[in-house]
Amino acid sequence: MSEWGRGYRYVGPVELKAALRPGGGGCRIGSAADFGGWIAEQSAAEPTEPFTFVVGIDGVLRLASRRSEHVACADGDMVLSAGEISFMREAGRWTVSEVSNQSTGYCPDITSWPAVARALDDVELGRPSGFTHEVVFRRCPDCREHNIVREGDFVCVFCDSDLPAAWNVDPTA
Repeated sequence: MSEWGRGYRYVGPVELKAALRPGGGGCRIGSAADFGGWIAEQSAAEPTEPFTFVVGIDGVLRLASRRSEHVACADGDMVLSAGEISFMREAGRWTVSEVSNQSTGYCPDITSWPAVARALDDVELGRPSGFTHEVVFRRCPDCREHNIVREGDFVCVFCDSDLPAAWNVDPTA
């Protein structure tokens, strides 16, 4: 656990991490000026769809195209959170319109929200009070597959075993 919160290792397909190019991570957004420069470089159509984001172990937001893998956005490193994020202009400034922890590569718990909130506050972006779409991830203790829990049904979609109530995706965490 870092001073910023729990760190999440990449738990997705190994071939995605193996294909990373050094230095190919998402754009580090550590200030309002960084965000302003980054968003100005996006095509007019780009802000109409969500972006891939991670919050690095250092607490800094990284952004990339939605078609980017979270592990690439993080440059293969551990993260404090990961998911998808959308922005909109409101009262002359950029704000976060939607944000989720939807990352099947890192499977961050919904308790990773404070790290996201802190990173967005550091960039002076208006934001919601929590994830606008929460994804609950669990690892099946029997078949070891990763699951997305839907509608509070804590049952493995692969083998019908019960899933634990507490986050358990990374067995080394």
